[in-house]
Amino acid sequence: MEIIISNNANKPIYEQITSQIKAMIMSGELQAGDAIPSMRALAKSIHVSVITVQKAYEDLQRDGFIETTVGRGSFVSAQNKEFYQEEQQRLAEEHLQIAAEIGRVSNIPLAKLTELLTLFYLEDE
Repeated sequence: MEIIISNNANKPIYEQITSQIKAMIMSGELQAGDAIPSMRALAKSIHVSVITVQKAYEDLQRDGFIETTVGRGSFVSAQNKEFYQEEQQRLAEEHLQIAAEIGRVSNIPLAKLTELLTLFYLEDE
């Protein structure tokens, strides 16, 4: 499991860890039941505090992405793929609502906004 931390990012380190592990679970790179590194092992491998990794793991556990058992370690949970997608869709809806309001106020045609969204969506393909 490779986690890349950026000191220049606007996100705190624990959020970078959390979002990368969530992305690995969503992409299928990490499957339900897979073990994830111990807090100490991950902290050592990415050169951060164990407390930082602990915060990330607590958030992942709270959101249902991992399950932690004392003495056994942390494992990818079988649930929550749908919840994460729903959460991401809600976030996208908020941004689209803002874009629609800007478009209306600025008289940007709906076709132009649709064209821009399509362009951004297909950009990395």
